[in-house]
Amino acid sequence: MMKLYRIGELAKAANVSERTIDYYTKLKLITPEKRTQTNYRLYSIETLNRLKRINELKQEKYTLEEIRSKLELWNKVSDEQVTEKLTSLEIHMQRLEREVKELEPLLSNLKPGQARKMFSSLMPQSLACIEALYILINQGPIA
Repeated sequence: MMKLYRIGELAKAANVSERTIDYYTKLKLITPEKRTQTNYRLYSIETLNRLKRINELKQEKYTLEEIRSKLELWNKVSDEQVTEKLTSLEIHMQRLEREVKELEPLLSNLKPGQARKMFSSLMPQSLACIEALYILINQGPIA
């Protein structure tokens, strides 16, 4: 059976206010899964995940209208497109892993100053890549 959240439960789980849930519902950024006999709105786990995405985008300073556009775009993405992109990412990561292994002998021959300079220039991109992978892993299937 699918877990459904009342507004208060959803707000707490998403770390937002109940007013925010009402506002986003009014803007149609989120929609209730169904209503109870007493007319309470019930929201699904997908709505909770959507709220988390909205919060992440707000943290990145996107406007609500920009967020709406992004959410609509994500809704149009097919399973085939996701599978194709993940396969491409996996191939790219395997290639990077091979290239890093090829560099190991060369890096061990660098002088300490050269090694520090090389690593300091690679660090921002490496951290961004690690953060992207972390986000991808945490967005994975819910057990």
